[in-house]
Parts: sequence; C-alpha cells; structure tokens
Amino acid sequence: MNAATAALPRAPIPVIIDTDPGIDDTLALLLALRSPELDVRGIAISYGNTTVENAHRNCVEILRRAGRRLTLGVSARRPLKRALAVALETHGPTGLGLAPVPAPGVILDFVKPLDRLLADQAEPVTLVTLGPVTGLALALRREPAVVRRTVKRHLAMIGNLRAAGNTTRYAEFNAWCDPEALAEVLRAELPTELVGLDVTRKLLLTSGEIDRLARADDELERWLHAALRFYLDFHREHERLDGCVINDVLPIAELIAPDTLTFEPLRLAVDVEDGEPRGRTRVDPNGARVRMATGVRADVAHRLLVERVLTTLAPAAAGRER
Repeated sequence: MNAATAALPRAPIPVIIDTDPGIDDTLALLLALRSPELDVRGIAISYGNTTVENAHRNCVEILRRAGRRLTLGVSARRPLKRALAVALETHGPTGLGLAPVPAPGVILDFVKPLDRLLADQAEPVTLVTLGPVTGLALALRREPAVVRRTVKRHLAMIGNLRAAGNTTRYAEFNAWCDPEALAEVLRAELPTELVGLDVTRKLLLTSGEIDRLARADDELERWLHAALRFYLDFHREHERLDGCVINDVLPIAELIAPDTLTFEPLRLAVDVEDGEPRGRTRVDPNGARVRMATGVRADVAHRLLVERVLTTLAPAAAGRER
C-alpha cells in the first residue's frame, strides 16, 4: 500500500449490534451512532441488564434522543435453559438507572430476530454483542448458513481470564447469564473476538467526570448523568471504586480505532455446571479457537467517548493528556 492509498478514508464498517441497554450499553450505542467510521445497519435487543421489554424501550429512547431511526429486532427474551436473571442492582429497575424513560408498551411478538436482521444484509457485517449471546446461539440454530455467510467478524463483550468475575468470583455477567449459549457460539468457531473484564475494567469514568455531566449544556448529557449516578453508586458500594467501569464501550472503540485492543489467539471453554464456576471462561487445549483481548489502550477509548458523546468533559480530558 502506497502513501496515497493509505491516506484515503476507509469506507464505513457495516455493523449490527446486539445489546441489552443497560447504562454502559447506552454509551456504546451513542458512540457507535456518532462515529462516521461505522454504518450501524440495525440493533437487536436482548434480555440481560434488564428485561427485553425494558431494553427495547430503552433503545427506542436512546435513538430518539440521538435523532436516529434504525431497524430494531429482538434477539432473545431469556436464556436457553436457565431462569431469567437481570442486573437490577447494577442498572436499576428500568435498566437506565435514574434516567427518566417512558413506560414499556410495545408488543414484541412479531419483531425480527437476529437471524432475520442478518439475512436482510446485502454484504457481510461485523456483529457486536454487548449482552448475553443467547440471540446469536438461537440464530446459529435457526439459520447457521446465514450467520456464517453474513458475520465476517464477531466482537463480544463477554468473559474473563485473569480478572476477577463481576457476578461470581469466577464469572463475568454476560457469560454467567447463559453459559450454554456461549458454549454453542464458541463451538461454532465464527471469527469471534472476546472483549472481557481483563481489559474492560481498565476503562473508567471517574466520579468527578460524572458530576460534571450534571452541569452540561446538552440535555442528552444531563440525561446520561442521571443514568450514570446510579451506576456510580453501585460501583462505590460493590466494587469500592470512585468511578464506574464502562465495559461495552470498548468493542465499539476497537472498531473505530483499530489497535485500541491487543488480541491473543486462544483455545477457550466455558463452564456450564451449576455453582460458582458457572460461566467461567478458561483456556482449554481442547476448547474453541477464538481471539481474546488481553491488552488495552484505555486512553484511546476514553478520548473517543469524550470527543463524540460526553463533550462536556473534553476540555478537562485534553488538559489531562497534556
């Protein structure tokens, strides 16, 4: 590639996002929607941080506040085999902390599943999953050829290796919710890359940054402050952090700015047994071939979020970098 070719702007990456909004999902979605490097073709909604009805309502509200219209689907209402569990203590009863949202009221019975969203694509896409991977497992069961033809890259915010879990001491929440689904997705050996707690725990918004959003001129940023206040209180009580981990921003940041993450090829398995090991992701010589993020340039992801979503924080962030 010569210098002139390298200088040409790259075409936007076609993306479908499967998500369970969710406070950090909201930041990730807004970053994706405000990034010209990405062409978000559709959003599939899953249970996870909250019920699917709440998550769908939250996504509609996010799109409304962002001034965007996109095709929405519903990928999964509950785990494949497990009882439904959601993160009320982390994301609140609505899934968006203290941010005001309308009541859920949409009938979701006839909304497209993830495999239909994928089938509608005329070209391969990058699939980003920010919640449990139940929807992808169901798509692989129903339309494996469609998934394999359409998903050229799968980035999943899920799992952990060396970092402690955030649901049990072993397991990350998305993996714990539906380990059977994760096992099916891993066995499919799509071009899957896991972005887990080993790297996401290094991407934080501080309490001071969150407090500044309360005084923002932008109404959207003040709305995000109301959501993040709840998230901050959770992290103070349960993680002893004076800030909050914004996990789901990292896969989006990697798409916008490649090399934000460093990946390592591994063979990985997930524990599906009951008890504390449930949902543990671990290296296994007989496991599925994946790539897992083991290094992160958290400053790059933080800067993207500040420049494109939380712009009130931009002057302070610029000063910190100098």
